[in-house]
Amino acid sequence: MPHDHHQHVGAETGDTRLLWAVIVNLGLSVAQIIGGILSGSLALIADALHNLSDAAALVIAFAARKIARKSATANMTFGYGRAEVVAALINYTTLILLGIYLIYEAVLRLFDPEGVDGWLVVIIAGIALVIDLVTAALTWAMSKDSLNIRAAFLHNLADALGSVAVIVAGTLILLFDWQIIDPLVTFGIAGYILWMSFSEIGGVIRILMLGSPVGVDTDDILEKLRAVDGVDDIHHLHLWQMQEHEAALEAHVVVSEGRWTDADEIKARLKKTLVDAGIGHSTLELECARHACLDTQSIGHA
Repeated sequence: MPHDHHQHVGAETGDTRLLWAVIVNLGLSVAQIIGGILSGSLALIADALHNLSDAAALVIAFAARKIARKSATANMTFGYGRAEVVAALINYTTLILLGIYLIYEAVLRLFDPEGVDGWLVVIIAGIALVIDLVTAALTWAMSKDSLNIRAAFLHNLADALGSVAVIVAGTLILLFDWQIIDPLVTFGIAGYILWMSFSEIGGVIRILMLGSPVGVDTDDILEKLRAVDGVDDIHHLHLWQMQEHEAALEAHVVVSEGRWTDADEIKARLKKTLVDAGIGHSTLELECARHACLDTQSIGHA
């Protein structure tokens, strides 16, 4: 599948960055939870829980990267590349659950408000923001080419924005004693988490459901294949993503009558057409016109 190439981060360098990101996020989460309890700030605890999910997301992303590099085996003939797609699904799902939980807690706090220590909230959230930005910097380059790392990166980006919101809340509590701002900010953090997660999870599900690559027109591919000289028809076509950056196609090709001796050349032209369209992996079953499948459909099969 065609995609833009960005600055490439080597496997070992990427693994090291992820490990450091995990370490700083775990330390930050502990500090935020303690600070949230001492200050009485639900928004700070919400930010801490999200940061803890950041650490978990990074651990999952790290494990998935390792698994995805394993070679194909007799039991896993397609290899383990989709481990990263599964990891992205897990991370987005946990973000959605976290967002729902934060909304629940904020509603409870609206009906039972508690006092918040504004200074402690601002100080801890400020430290959190710095660490969030460091973690984002560690994973930013890798996030451009990987659904898996992008899910972990967006976890962290949302947490950085959450830290900014918490700082604003603590400041307003200090200046105006607006205690109500704490659950309101929690609603904002939760809303952003949910919006971001739902906007990204669709692409992950599409890959796992064997959907065609985004930006590739299946009907256009079918038309181009049928236009190749020596091709009488194309049917039973399947187009999907084996993993994030690898599109695959399989199809039955009916070779025109009298052209069977040109079958190898026709097949080569078909594969060249597919490569030009960004599909590097293809399996083509050739049929002579006299013995072609009956009652076929162009896309998929009954």
